[in-house]
Amino acid sequence: MRSLFPAAAALSAAVVFAPAIPAQAAAAGLPTPITAAAARTALGALQVSAPHSMAGYSRSKFPHWQSQSRKGAGCDTREVVLKRDGQGVQQDGGCKAVSGTWRSAYDGTRFTAASQLDIDHVVPLANAWRSGADTWSTQKRRALANDLTQPQLIAVSAASNRSKGDQSPDQWKPPLRTYWCTYARAWVDVKQHYALSVTSAEKGALTEMLDTCK
Repeated sequence: MRSLFPAAAALSAAVVFAPAIPAQAAAAGLPTPITAAAARTALGALQVSAPHSMAGYSRSKFPHWQSQSRKGAGCDTREVVLKRDGQGVQQDGGCKAVSGTWRSAYDGTRFTAASQLDIDHVVPLANAWRSGADTWSTQKRRALANDLTQPQLIAVSAASNRSKGDQSPDQWKPPLRTYWCTYARAWVDVKQHYALSVTSAEKGALTEMLDTCK
């Protein structure tokens, strides 16, 4: 997760409160997580254990944002997600998003400036460390930190990303309750894929969120 702290004037100019983007105009967005039924089954199979020690943790042990271009240009993971999650995104010669519209799924806020967005790791890197990634190789941590295939990366408002920090679902949930189902499915999907553990409180919160799925 990458946080930017824009000036108040810039934020005011870039943030637009608007209704959800119509379905026919929706961006690709977060890769589709497993179904609610599959998530319930997967959650039941995840190891439940106390969080590991944070001793030795550093975000640098999860290298990001890596280049996603064979040419080694500026098309790193962040820019790929911004392009994927936005509407009408235009990029400059260095692959930086210079215009477009984004809607933060966590809080419903719409933006017209990429600088007002963070790329959130659905399962935060520190949480991954506490649930098993402390024993991984750097290569595997890099894969988690830059995963464009699993529902692990999403462009959201910097405010919601900072509010979330490295907290698990028993400590933080997206302000928009309507997103709880997708968020819980994504969280479980990622934890299942990487064989990460959950705490008992985390499991309870995920169960509550999955119960909102229709």
